[in-house]
Amino acid sequence: MASLQELIAQGQRIAAHRGATRAVVDAATWILAARELQDGRLSLLGLWGELGAVHMALLDPAAHEIALLSLDAAAGRFPSVGQFHPPAIRLERTVRDLHGLDPANAPDTRPWLDHTKPYEFLPAEGEHLHQIPVGPVHAAVIEPGHFRFTAGGETVVRLEERLGYAHKGIEKLMTGAPLERAAQLAGRVSGDSTVAYAIAFARAAEAALGIEVPARAVWLRALMAELERIANHFGDIGAICNDASFAMMHAHCGVLRERVLRAADTTFGHRLMRDVVVPGGVARDIDTAGIAAIRELLADAQRKFPPLIKLYDDTASLQDRTVGAGILRTELAEQFAAGGYVGRASGRRFDARRDLAYAPYDALTFEVPVRAEGDVNARVWVRIGEVEQSLKLIVQILDRLPSGATYAPVAAAAGEGIAIIEGFRGDILVWLRLGTGGTVERCHLRDPSWFQWPLLEAAIEGNIVADFPLCNKSFNCSYSGHDL
Repeated sequence: MASLQELIAQGQRIAAHRGATRAVVDAATWILAARELQDGRLSLLGLWGELGAVHMALLDPAAHEIALLSLDAAAGRFPSVGQFHPPAIRLERTVRDLHGLDPANAPDTRPWLDHTKPYEFLPAEGEHLHQIPVGPVHAAVIEPGHFRFTAGGETVVRLEERLGYAHKGIEKLMTGAPLERAAQLAGRVSGDSTVAYAIAFARAAEAALGIEVPARAVWLRALMAELERIANHFGDIGAICNDASFAMMHAHCGVLRERVLRAADTTFGHRLMRDVVVPGGVARDIDTAGIAAIRELLADAQRKFPPLIKLYDDTASLQDRTVGAGILRTELAEQFAAGGYVGRASGRRFDARRDLAYAPYDALTFEVPVRAEGDVNARVWVRIGEVEQSLKLIVQILDRLPSGATYAPVAAAAGEGIAIIEGFRGDILVWLRLGTGGTVERCHLRDPSWFQWPLLEAAIEGNIVADFPLCNKSFNCSYSGHDL
């Protein structure tokens, strides 16, 4: 056994790295960390590569500590973490495709982002099985992804996803970019999480440069994050009900979501609040008209949302579809460090706002809704609870919003930093290294969907094919955020 601090002690600390400790370790320590992941004493937050090196971000769930281990891979190879810890498999396949680094003894050597090579889906054994290919082009206006079902009659025996169609080369576009341009790209990784990504990138940059952000800007960021959270949760709750053929909930939740977007537009000049969060603070302050719009939104939501919760709970035909469907077992949620409503609906209690306690959440009062059932219904109820908590958080933020500046100057300097923040899907990680002159040398952005998509494959097993859209929407993983 080795604790996170003991693993760090076996390596060479990088003094210029801020936000969490980074240490360069040898192969033996790298493998030891992988075994700690295998035994469940640590959680994997991310694994990525660059020319001649690989990096692994780890969480000690008991101590609420994070750290980054780096390993030299100049020879083009590194010990596979996936051979011990399955959540690393897709990440290692991506490292190979993007950087040409080979994970030695990896259990899955198929390409992930490289769609130019033949791809063999995993087999399933049994009598009278058939395959159903779906996508990557879908009937609705959604992002591309291929789903290969193996079924016995209507019952799903295996689901395997083939993603990567939305790969945009965000990290490559960031390389060599000035900080301002890189911040804009971060906010475009996944459109529904533009605020969350912008905050994560800004905090990583501020850690790297040692910048202290004005308190008012920090609180305004939280306000935007909670507005983004409730907008997406309203949309998801309605869409899940729509996939269960209950269009009334979809319509009413859609109205509430639109109210949030309009309030955001009035307050911050953009419905999705894009490009408002910048390294050093925020690009736009809130005025009296914005405060009035948000308070009107709060009153409207507090009046209209409770009857919708009752409607959801009292509709037997809806409960018949959501209760017991798409169950994700707690042990899998823990193993994959599933963030957000996916993890919390299956008993994993992690929330970066509370457990990593960054400002201003360390000064705010809120609860983290958790369920144990792990089904579609539980994921709906966690969303409902999070909406209720976010509405309360917004009230606190408006009542206690500090006065003062909203921006601190950002120096064009070198440095390294890491940040983890809580988006509506779960924890988002950004690691950033700036070179002389403040341009980006390397940036890695990890969406919560990296650890949620594989769990959808597990949750759908034993369900009927017709329930896949319902289960899929209850996860609502990001294609774009995952594919980068």
